[in-house]
Amino acid sequence: MAAAGFCGSWFVFSCDSKLVAVHSKQRQREPFVFDCGAAERTPRSTKDDDNSGGGAPEETGSDRVLAFTASPSGKLVALTDDNKRLVLLHCEPSWRCISVRSVARRCTSLLFSRAEDELLAADKSGDVYSFSVAEPQREGELKMGHLSMLLAVTMSPDDKYIITADRDEKIRVSHRRSPYNIQSFCLGHQEFVSALLIPSGHPRWLLSGSGDGTVKLWEFESGRKLQSWDLRELEETPTSEADKQKNPTVCRIASSPDARHVAVQCERVSAVQFFTVEQEGEEKLVPHSRLALPHCPLDVTFDPEGRLWVLMDSSEMPLRVYTHRRDSWECAAESPELHTVTEAVRPHWETLEVSARTSSRFEHLHKVTFDNVTAYLQKKQQRLEEQQLKRTKAPKANGNKKARKETADTPAST
Repeated sequence: MAAAGFCGSWFVFSCDSKLVAVHSKQRQREPFVFDCGAAERTPRSTKDDDNSGGGAPEETGSDRVLAFTASPSGKLVALTDDNKRLVLLHCEPSWRCISVRSVARRCTSLLFSRAEDELLAADKSGDVYSFSVAEPQREGELKMGHLSMLLAVTMSPDDKYIITADRDEKIRVSHRRSPYNIQSFCLGHQEFVSALLIPSGHPRWLLSGSGDGTVKLWEFESGRKLQSWDLRELEETPTSEADKQKNPTVCRIASSPDARHVAVQCERVSAVQFFTVEQEGEEKLVPHSRLALPHCPLDVTFDPEGRLWVLMDSSEMPLRVYTHRRDSWECAAESPELHTVTEAVRPHWETLEVSARTSSRFEHLHKVTFDNVTAYLQKKQQRLEEQQLKRTKAPKANGNKKARKETADTPAST
């Protein structure tokens, strides 16, 4: 899946095997392109060789970018691909590759610590590995693990807690220095948890999105749920009965730098739901508006100025920028930054197949239910009816036998 983000003033997006960065302010700076297909192949580590056991060689993946993240300072970017490589890049004052390392499993989420001394990689087996930033060639160390696939990871602003979300609806808050010490669980989702965010300016809040179509607000240190919204109920236009049966899957939650707005994106839904922070009395989030989009969004992100950038499934219009004015979100079609970035993005975007852009990341994660009770009850009812029929026939058959016996025992008249 294509993804987008900002690293300082650089707009960064992934497109198949490429990571492309475009400076939104300085047109004279050349776009940076990192192609995983041309990157160095990382050697198998000693640990991998020791654990191979002489078995069959491990399956080789593609060069497709699976996830990337930018550091809080905007000076570093990390990405991971389907070939189990972890690439660390430095972007200021100029772009360069610092290191290419191996990961144990294909990763689903990456995160820099606030101090930028550690890079966390969550993978499909449920483990979180820690990679040193100061020692970019050092192998990763196992930090913690879940019993099911991890889908999101974040960290508290003070770097005290690691917060992880998995396929089994759990959100776990662990101490960073001793992850075996669990501070709390945030429980309440009915499907896999696919997105986590600690919104700007609220270091004790945690927002989570799920395949059950809900967004929840938590006080994560205690695990207490503060608010919950069903996104289907916030739709302005009534949906059909068929759509009501489908839960939208939350795939991205983003917060504006000024801590006033939160944007929620759902997979394959051509709209973005906005929330705002209400500060009268006790602070809380309230639904604000729903922004309809001309195409299905692939990812959303806020820039340092608080504008919302939407990466869309359209070769003609891959990007749109929205600005908050007069209590509504308006399209900034004449933005010079938008024009600069779009021109740099389009050549790469047109080479990416539509099927690759729109493929679902979460469809296979939904719970599958099998109704074997109905068939069982039908067979049980059939057996009961057969037994009842046998019971009703038995007295009648016995009566006929008795009558024949009495007839046989009666002496014939002379």
